[in-house]
Amino acid sequence: MNIALLSHDRKKELMVQFCIAYSGILARHSVCATSTTGKLVSEATGLPVTLYLSHQHGGIQQIGARIAYNEVDMVLFFTDPQSDSLDDDMRYIRKLCDQYSIPLATNVATAEMLILGLARGDLDWRDVLKPGPLAPFTA
Repeated sequence: MNIALLSHDRKKELMVQFCIAYSGILARHSVCATSTTGKLVSEATGLPVTLYLSHQHGGIQQIGARIAYNEVDMVLFFTDPQSDSLDDDMRYIRKLCDQYSIPLATNVATAEMLILGLARGDLDWRDVLKPGPLAPFTA
């Protein structure tokens, strides 16, 4: 499965801690992220992370395109409810996930449910929806 990681600035440390805790599960899947989040996660966990541009340079749109092409199976976007600055990006990703039936977690509690479900095989239905085998993320 292909998992996209995004996080608001005030939630990056939480994303890193989450990925450390679940690195064993994440290691069995392909992970991509916007630049800063991905670098932090990769450095802390040793996981290979495909990096896209930073948020301000279009990374959200790059991941959005992957969602639209059915190349993402799960999105973990840890949002800061105190911040209004990235609302448009959150709406954009949420809309794409809803449109293409991609599981989306915006907080650590939901992310934990999705990751544990992924480990149990609860998301194997995503393989049925894909029209053919997709290659892992490429830069």
